[in-house]
Amino acid sequence: MATVAASTNAHIAVLPSPGIGHVTPLLELSKLLVTHHHCHVTFLNVTTESSAAQNNLLHSPNLPPNLHVIDLPPVDLSNIVNDQTTVLTRLCLNLRENLPSFNTILDQLSHKSQALIIDMFGTFVFDTIPQNIPVFTFFTASASLLAFSLFLPQLDRDVEGEFIDLPHPVQVPGCKPIQTEDLLDQVRNRKIDEYKWYLYHLSRVPMSAGILLNTWQDMEPVTLKALSEHPFYRKINTPPLYPIGPLIKETEPVTENEPECLAWLDKQPSGSVLFVTFGSGGVLSSEQQSELAWGLELSGVRFLWVVRVPNDANASAAFFKAGSDDANNAALRYLPEGFVERTRDRGLVVKSWAPQVAILRHAATGAFLSHCGWNSTLESVTHGVPLIAWPLYAEQRMNGTMVEEDAGVGVRVRSEGGVVGRGEIERVVSMMMEGEEGKEMKRRARELKESASMVLGEGGASFVTRAAMANACLFAGKNDCSQKPGEKLDKTAVKA
Repeated sequence: MATVAASTNAHIAVLPSPGIGHVTPLLELSKLLVTHHHCHVTFLNVTTESSAAQNNLLHSPNLPPNLHVIDLPPVDLSNIVNDQTTVLTRLCLNLRENLPSFNTILDQLSHKSQALIIDMFGTFVFDTIPQNIPVFTFFTASASLLAFSLFLPQLDRDVEGEFIDLPHPVQVPGCKPIQTEDLLDQVRNRKIDEYKWYLYHLSRVPMSAGILLNTWQDMEPVTLKALSEHPFYRKINTPPLYPIGPLIKETEPVTENEPECLAWLDKQPSGSVLFVTFGSGGVLSSEQQSELAWGLELSGVRFLWVVRVPNDANASAAFFKAGSDDANNAALRYLPEGFVERTRDRGLVVKSWAPQVAILRHAATGAFLSHCGWNSTLESVTHGVPLIAWPLYAEQRMNGTMVEEDAGVGVRVRSEGGVVGRGEIERVVSMMMEGEEGKEMKRRARELKESASMVLGEGGASFVTRAAMANACLFAGKNDCSQKPGEKLDKTAVKA
């Protein structure tokens, strides 16, 4: 791959969907565009229903110069959403209602903005964006999900009935087949609003000037090859691909629990602690939380567990509440009686929120029991920490299977009747922390850590690809930004 100049003066606007999982990688990309590629970035923050974690992250005093966060004024959603509105539908409606404010601000920036970056649920902008501003889509999940999503419109036309009722796995062009039980939640029922929103947005992604992928070659080699070479993706005019990952948080705002967590880890042997948390939005049921507690106790391993108040109806109940504290240690009251006392000599239980990046990079952390959201998966692998995959919602089952079968950096828990039993938890935890299989997963995780470091370093594949994207923005700007959404930037695009 030819070296691309790492310096531009492009001005880029960034509009993420609401939710910390969408905001975090786009903020990290924005930081790198400013600090490594001399871009100017205006980051537009949807404040309506924004979580405490999102607000803390975006209003950190440590953001670099030339990265400016603009808060979009709150909008009233009370007439279009309620407590039963699902996460993706709520997210899309929120973003749609913010479009007038976004368009006003973009109009004010239009004299200097040379490109716009959205995520995959921001394709509303294609209907209003000035034709002189190219739009790049940042795909916040895996390349494997992108491949499936670009294939979804064809699947929607070809298949009658529900995809989960198909008698065989879904054969995504050029990729490993997806077991129907691993399909993401949003496509498991084609009659619901979430499916309609997902199909709507992902069918419009090819209108982008380019697709930015938070992955790299060694993490998803088969899928990246398929996306760039398979005839199907050429036929649908897949935009140029920019694999620029892994983009993860390098720092994070200090949390109330951080001093306690790090001080406790400092006292533990190297690689001995299992870190347990289910991301920014994940919540267990009461029964499942109890079984997890018993499984950890039976395993006898050291652990650091971030506990939330359980929810028996919704595994993503904390999605819009990330970073909020549970008052009066309410979460701890749902654990088995005496659990905290019985495990006090080898376990630390903290409520609601913990400094995930700091914990994963700590020498005492030996493995990560995770919901396998894509951000958490990348954070774990980039720090050389293997995973126990415990998917909860969205595309996490696909990620869990990838972690186990493709990347070889983890093991996936198995449930019976929808509940992972204490015996299964004890088995996988003991295997990971003490077994030969766990040693192999740790070795593979260390390999991917080294690979990630290489591609992100100056001259590495992700660094060069990111520079190519920045130069593509500058190229468009120097030609009066004459490109329309959906047209290619062939002179600067980097194929996977």
